Amino acid sequence: MTTTPAVPETAPAARIPLIGETAPAFKAHTTQGPINFPKDYEGKWVILFSHPADFTPVCTTEFMTFATMQPEFKALNCELVGLSIDSHYAHIAWLRTIKEKIKYKNMANVEVTFPLIADVKMEVAKAYGMVQPGASDTQAVRAVFFIDSKATIRAVLYYPLSNGRNFPEIKRLLIALQTTDKYDCATPADWQPGDDVIVPPPGSCGTAKERMEKPDPDAYALDWFMTFKKLPKVKQPARA
Repeated sequence: MTTTPAVPETAPAARIPLIGETAPAFKAHTTQGPINFPKDYEGKWVILFSHPADFTPVCTTEFMTFATMQPEFKALNCELVGLSIDSHYAHIAWLRTIKEKIKYKNMANVEVTFPLIADVKMEVAKAYGMVQPGASDTQAVRAVFFIDSKATIRAVLYYPLSNGRNFPEIKRLLIALQTTDKYDCATPADWQPGDDVIVPPPGSCGTAKERMEKPDPDAYALDWFMTFKKLPKVKQPARA
């Protein structure tokens, strides 16, 4: 009698929390002590990000960059929280090595003071879809979650294991999100802080006609659906 060999079950794909959803809550042990998320971050924005592994070169350059830019994010009312599927003691040893031995570009003696989650059981990583079997079963991809002061996910970026993140873009997107909230606007392609923003399109034919015939003196319309305006001059936090 011939038997058909059993086909191994495929692991279910990790569900990625979506934009507009409440960020999954968790408690975790970190290099800065225990955290209870999002309770400990009420009223603040958070960038929660994952990296594949400690003592790896790409991750080391990223952590040095994030740590150097940390004052810039704090000035934007944003805290950083890192994560990898490594032990607490591996985290400590790696961060000590970064501070004591690693020099990269113009960065040296860099101390990482934001919390780094030890997620050996992958509980937080799986809740946020950071473990993607097509990339690795044992390492998290380079995920970035932008979470606002109400614990709502506002943007999600994913990078593969092999490629480091663009940190000016991470900061730019954070400022763009905060700008759209504050001024009830949208930002165009390649928007940079200080550039003009887009006024929401009119919701009726009458409003569209009025916008073209009686333009707002503080705005300019390219067409009825495409109107720009300047923002009040605000000094952006300088890079440390």
